[in-house]
Amino acid sequence: MKRALGIDHGDARIGLAISDELGMLAHPLKTLEAKGRPVQEITAIVAEKKIEIIILGLPRNMNGTEGPASEKVRAFAEKLKAAIPGCPVKFWDERLTSVAAQRSLHEAGRDTKKSRSVIDQAAAQILLQTYLDSVSM
Repeated sequence: MKRALGIDHGDARIGLAISDELGMLAHPLKTLEAKGRPVQEITAIVAEKKIEIIILGLPRNMNGTEGPASEKVRAFAEKLKAAIPGCPVKFWDERLTSVAAQRSLHEAGRDTKKSRSVIDQAAAQILLQTYLDSVSM
């Protein structure tokens, strides 16, 4: 199994999660500022962690159609592909991952308003875990 990096792309923050070496479990990694240099930071993480595939959350409307947020993510994917040509970028449906992340953190007793960066990492973790579960079947 390939080591994977999950990315939950947002306008303000970008949540990252990473799979274990066996490609079975996703773990939160970090949160990047979207206004910073996220492509360069992700490029460094891919090299350091020996990432072989990037799973990028693609926001869809509840009816499955794509909107303006999807266009931003597709443009971000093109930048990643140009910066890291040897690492494939795969889109994965991210509907409700942020909601699930907020719910999980709330149930764990975390204040979700004070945990926004953690929510982004948790959303990336959920996104990546659903991908990993789908390919291990």
